[in-house]
Amino acid sequence: MLEIKNLHASVDGKEILRGIDLRIGDGEMHALMGPNGSGKSTLSAVLTGNPMYEVTEGSITFNGKDLLSMKPEDRAHEGLFLSFQYPVEIPGVSMTNFMRAALNGKRRYHGEKDLTAAEFIRLMKEKRTLLQLDNKLANRSVNEGFSGGEKKRNEIFQMAMLEPKLSILDETDSGLDVDAMKIVADGVNSLKRADTSCIIITHYQRLLEYLQPEIVHILYKGRIVCTGGMELSRRIEAEGFDWVRNAD
Repeated sequence: MLEIKNLHASVDGKEILRGIDLRIGDGEMHALMGPNGSGKSTLSAVLTGNPMYEVTEGSITFNGKDLLSMKPEDRAHEGLFLSFQYPVEIPGVSMTNFMRAALNGKRRYHGEKDLTAAEFIRLMKEKRTLLQLDNKLANRSVNEGFSGGEKKRNEIFQMAMLEPKLSILDETDSGLDVDAMKIVADGVNSLKRADTSCIIITHYQRLLEYLQPEIVHILYKGRIVCTGGMELSRRIEAEGFDWVRNAD
């Protein structure tokens, strides 16, 4: 699904990613861990096409297509989804209108007809139950007045509606209490299919215990320095990142 080769990227002339190699197959869940400043969020920004970041070397192939040549909106239509660490509020734009525009935009990109109003409302009700979201959600502006936990659940709700091929969860567990984290994790797990994949970016092992990714990577100074299974996340939980720094 996703293949990254020797990826280098900079922001404001400062190199952040220094040769990332990563391959994610269909149906795989990968976790990406590392200390602050290691390049985790930079990688997600590069994948989704944030113009602040300049790719200076390397390639990214997504389902056989050159991802770096695509506009950000086309990457989303092709099936790339990013759940933000700090979801933004969009006052005056209802969740219903926001999601209907996003979903129908994707359908048009693929040559499909828009959903009717009845079809959309039915789909929205079905997906909303996954994240235990209040039924008043549709009448609220996007994330406006939402608690931290509500914003994160709302991000996963959007993921459920859009059914992306590759989801990137950038520190989705940040600021969540145990109950909210369990709801988010259950929602992510319920969306797993043989043809969809996921990258979980996190500092902590707790969310990973709910999600059980097959592969865990440690990112440090812009490179993936270690890859393994859940034992890596448990070592980080027990020892922190000092052993990674000391091994450098």
